Amino acid sequence: MMEDESGAKDRARIARRAFLGGALTLGTFAATPHANLLAAAGGTAAMRGNWSSGYGLLRSARDANTGMHLLALPDGFTYRTFGWAGEAMTDGTPTPGRHDGMGVVRRRGNEILLVRNHEQTGDTGAFGPAEIQYDRVATGGTSTITFDLKSGLAGSASPSLAGTMQNCAGGVTPWGTWLSCEEWASNVGDTSEPLTQPHGFVFEVDPAGGPPRRLDDCGQFEHEAAAIDVATGDVYLTEDAEPRAGFYRMRPRAPGDLAQGGQLQMLGVVGRTDLRRGVPHGAKFKTRWLDIAEPTRVHTPGMVDARGVLGQGLDSGGAAFTRLEGCFATNRAVYFTSTDGGDAASGQVWMYVPRDEELHLVFESRSREQLNYPDNLCFSPRGSLVLCEDGNRAGGQYLFGLGKDNGLFAFARNQVVLDRPVLGHSGDFRRSEWTGTCFSPDGRWLFANVQAPGFSVAITGPWRRGLI
Repeated sequence: MMEDESGAKDRARIARRAFLGGALTLGTFAATPHANLLAAAGGTAAMRGNWSSGYGLLRSARDANTGMHLLALPDGFTYRTFGWAGEAMTDGTPTPGRHDGMGVVRRRGNEILLVRNHEQTGDTGAFGPAEIQYDRVATGGTSTITFDLKSGLAGSASPSLAGTMQNCAGGVTPWGTWLSCEEWASNVGDTSEPLTQPHGFVFEVDPAGGPPRRLDDCGQFEHEAAAIDVATGDVYLTEDAEPRAGFYRMRPRAPGDLAQGGQLQMLGVVGRTDLRRGVPHGAKFKTRWLDIAEPTRVHTPGMVDARGVLGQGLDSGGAAFTRLEGCFATNRAVYFTSTDGGDAASGQVWMYVPRDEELHLVFESRSREQLNYPDNLCFSPRGSLVLCEDGNRAGGQYLFGLGKDNGLFAFARNQVVLDRPVLGHSGDFRRSEWTGTCFSPDGRWLFANVQAPGFSVAITGPWRRGLI
């Protein structure tokens, strides 16, 4: 894209050497699969609404940054907000809003680099310097933040990708970059926005900034999240579309160098083509993968094109899900969420096991009172899942843990009510979704975002094995 040939070749060599040489230190610390979930998902004990006491009752807690009571947490846990929308970054650019997916991409001693998506849509102009802009009028992108693991303080923040649309989730790579996924899919002229580039792609982001790297063979559709299987280099991708969506993988020609492209495929399930409702308890399915012939044949929402990526896959017998969002890979399994899947239309958690080519239903919410639309997720170094809620609870949305005892428990509640302006933000934000959960490499810090008014948070405390 906007990168000189020698720079692209150097980056490719470094990335491939890191991948093949085993320098997989970030994003893969959850090396042990969720053994109890794996066993339960294949037997009669598959979960449809078990509860766990978790870390206990949640109590209103004070933010170490603002002094305000923005979250409720279990006893012993503390937090600090940082990276608020509107704060000036290193180049003077105001931090964009609508914080979404986030990941730890690199570590330098006690300092880590977080890359954070901004799910903005609009045509008022790209932020940041020209060299990181893909489309000069689009307002989405990513920012990079430093964080000191010893002091617990965030440091500098800078733009790292701009000129994209509706950057939702994404995922880290083993070689220290970030995959940022556009949920907005269109070609130039398809919509009323005067966009100058096609959208609906995955971009590989250098946390230090640099030219946008568009990965065409990851497809052009309503992307949500990406996760890399470190054993093979395959990229797993979710699609946030309804009433039907697909689960995909891109098999790279050169593992560790995604710019060389590869083959996009959709997941198919043997003997079944619709997994949105009516999936029995304890369900597990054998799977197959179906090639997508035209990965950049976009299906624009509201426009019928049977040869779009989704249509190509479904026509070949691919499995239909609904609103696939979060995606996270360990060294043996890939977890993903269906936000409004299941009989109660309030959420499913799925697990794909590449070694066995099997798909398991890990959890299904019984009602929106229990778990109201799981979205982003991550795997804890203590062997459990963290689920971000994206529903509409009036009293505040939750971060949930799904523990090794296969029980769901509330870990944090959004209780953000700003009765005085903070960087120009005021009002009741308790219905705002949680996004961007990820852990520090040492497991001490859980990072997350509250999308509106837009801030990140670092949480620490008395973590325990078997919980998150």
